[in-house]
Amino acid sequence: MADPTTAASVAATVTGTWLGDPGAIALSAAIAMLGAAAATAAVQSSVGSSAMGVIAERPEESSKLLIYYLIPESILIFGFIVSYLIVSKITNPI
Repeated sequence: MADPTTAASVAATVTGTWLGDPGAIALSAAIAMLGAAAATAAVQSSVGSSAMGVIAERPEESSKLLIYYLIPESILIFGFIVSYLIVSKITNPI
């Protein structure tokens, strides 16, 4: 008896539906990048304003605060990687 959750059965199911459409795959990659960019922007806006306030009072802390400002960029990098992996699933581009 075949397991219905195997990769081959899932691929056969997806290929026959709109989920296998290259446009739907590209849209899901765009949504992944949009979410990552929005999350990075939200985090950097709050961290950046807080860091500037601390630097205004204690300039010697600027090197430590730069790390906190750059860490959210990893969210965008991970979003790009996920988007690339999604786009690589397009088998026959138009």
